[in-house]
Amino acid sequence: MNGRTGLTVLAVLAAGCGGRGSPAGAAAVPERVSPAAHLVSTDELARWQARGPVMLLDVRTDVFTYLAGHLPGAEYVNTETVRASAGGIPTRLLSADEYRSLFGRLGIAFDRPVVIYSAGETHNIDATFLAWLLASFGHPKVYVLDGGFFKWQLEQRPVVQPYPRLAVTSWPDRPFRPDTASTRDVQEAMRHGGVLVDARSAEQYAGQAGAQMRRGHIPGAINHSWQQDLMQKDFGHVWKPPEELRRAYAAQGIVPEKDIIAYCNSATEASHIYFTLRYLLGYPRVRIYVGSWTEWAENTALPVATGPKP
Repeated sequence: MNGRTGLTVLAVLAAGCGGRGSPAGAAAVPERVSPAAHLVSTDELARWQARGPVMLLDVRTDVFTYLAGHLPGAEYVNTETVRASAGGIPTRLLSADEYRSLFGRLGIAFDRPVVIYSAGETHNIDATFLAWLLASFGHPKVYVLDGGFFKWQLEQRPVVQPYPRLAVTSWPDRPFRPDTASTRDVQEAMRHGGVLVDARSAEQYAGQAGAQMRRGHIPGAINHSWQQDLMQKDFGHVWKPPEELRRAYAAQGIVPEKDIIAYCNSATEASHIYFTLRYLLGYPRVRIYVGSWTEWAENTALPVATGPKP
């Protein structure tokens, strides 16, 4: 399914409250499923676990944090496991078959909810990136834990060290259709009124920081750092309410009527913007420029802008 196809948004998403839903018990998966992912609060996840096992994926950056303690039943997967260099450009997507093999090895099934969590506000981007990949296969029950491990631990909820033993699953031969954009797509958007959203920090956008060959941003891009979508709650950070998010994006001209391409350094931060716009707010045409600034900055034939304003 591409970014121009309408998204069937569950009623709970349209109702607000951050798009949090309920993982109804295992059931037959419809023949065609619109890709979607949702938020789940720590309270909701605790209730789900009280009713029975929930498939959990821990995507924190350092495996040793997982070894020290993780949510009961959680398996570990590093974000770098799900991407690799291609054609010399780092951090590209793997093939559909490689993802099918990996997700089957992890024991992920289509008839069970999958909850992904990261450290929290510092690396929400790892959870949203994996959620995007799973949803791009049409998995109907993908969730990101709002507040991540940090919020769960602060609330003194169960943290364990034993590793789960999950049976390998046969990942169905479904099409893999992530909403992606190429360099050519970005150039077309620049010429024809599309909206480019730079999800990086203001310093990187302005050209004052960055590890790539050139610093700055794609000309005309709007800077909306992914962390702008979060707010502090107690000592953790969670997504802002949907209406507050909608107003903030609209104030920057990032509206659902536009074709939107999000980028960052390597697609992970952009996946956070995608998650918010596509899954929580129901924007119909959102894509991720997977090559992002890493690919753009390396090609000296492409223009670069600097400074704080688009």
